[in-house]
Amino acid sequence: MGKSACSTSPQQLESTCFILRALFLLLFCRHACCHCKILRCNAGYVAATLNLRGSNKDAAYCSALRSYSHCTRKTARTCRGDLVYHSAVHGIEDLMIQYNCSKEGPASPPRPRPPAPNHQGFESLDICNYEKSFLYKHGQPPTYQHCAAFGDPHVRTFHDEFHTCRVEGSWPLLDNNYLFVQATSYPVAKSSNATATGKLTIIFKNMKECIDQKVYQAEIDNLPAAFEDGSVNGGERPGGSSLTIQERAPGQHVEIRAAYIGTTIAVRQAGRQLSFSIRAAEEVAQAFTEEQDLQLCVGGCPPSQRISRSECRHTGSAAETARLLCKEKLPVEDVYFQSCVFDVVTSGDANFTLAAHGALEDAKMFHPDAEKLHIFQTGAGCRLISLPFLLVIVTSNLLAIQLRF
Repeated sequence: MGKSACSTSPQQLESTCFILRALFLLLFCRHACCHCKILRCNAGYVAATLNLRGSNKDAAYCSALRSYSHCTRKTARTCRGDLVYHSAVHGIEDLMIQYNCSKEGPASPPRPRPPAPNHQGFESLDICNYEKSFLYKHGQPPTYQHCAAFGDPHVRTFHDEFHTCRVEGSWPLLDNNYLFVQATSYPVAKSSNATATGKLTIIFKNMKECIDQKVYQAEIDNLPAAFEDGSVNGGERPGGSSLTIQERAPGQHVEIRAAYIGTTIAVRQAGRQLSFSIRAAEEVAQAFTEEQDLQLCVGGCPPSQRISRSECRHTGSAAETARLLCKEKLPVEDVYFQSCVFDVVTSGDANFTLAAHGALEDAKMFHPDAEKLHIFQTGAGCRLISLPFLLVIVTSNLLAIQLRF
């Protein structure tokens, strides 16, 4: 049988226990005040005494204890009242007595500084590349969320809820620490509750290391490929290139990439309405306070502003005409198809087929889970216009689309 714990000398046992206590404090007391550096002292002592061997180990212990004591004195002022600190001070005094250590004498040399970071280190990573920084910190890529607003408008929230809204005027889609997005809606027809987005304002808030504050504003027939100040990036700061704007289709589709917050935004125009889609890092999407509670992308439309929606299966020829138009671009009868039918029947505007199709295409690109792309709901309460009026308006709109292209 090997030696039992009882054969260990009292000094060795006490020293071992103290090291274990230091390790415990180091591992489980990281909540100590950020200004008190006692955990750094603990770590230095543990590193200096963990593998001591040979006949000079007592002298080495004394050197380590003197170095430990010196470290605690340096941080004494900021550690007053800290339990971890006072436990370390008393432990040092006890061990100094047991090992007959003098207070004067050589101390352990400080631990060597870690080598300078190479090109793969976090310091050398572009802090304005959110995805790379997140991967370095957490060992895995970030998770993303998707939100969209299009058509009447219909809102798909970050949590995959789907609402049709009667919101008229200006409403915030997003309001967090990094982004503010506001949609302004107008009635699509007289004596109708249906509305459509006619103006979008997007504010990329100032981020000291990366970008100046930038504002993007789009209105009907004015979908610029630049920010309000005429620039196409985040400004003169070192990370300015982490915010860019690109025109995908002139006057119809603009894409804004904000790499510094892991976010991509698409703004589209179809007919007389604007649509908005976003793919945002989950951490960014959730960076808001209780006061910023009204965000359509987070909570959807307020209950008082929601409209019952139906795919209009059993409402006559007008609905069937709308269904045929929507079916051409939206073969799956999900909420995008239902929204398309609802909008065409309500407004008589065939361009709403393009709005729903564009929103679905954005979702294919932006939604992190392909299995959740399609949402299926049952609604009620579709409002109709007369078939002759619908046919006249739809025919004129189709001719306008053909002439445009």
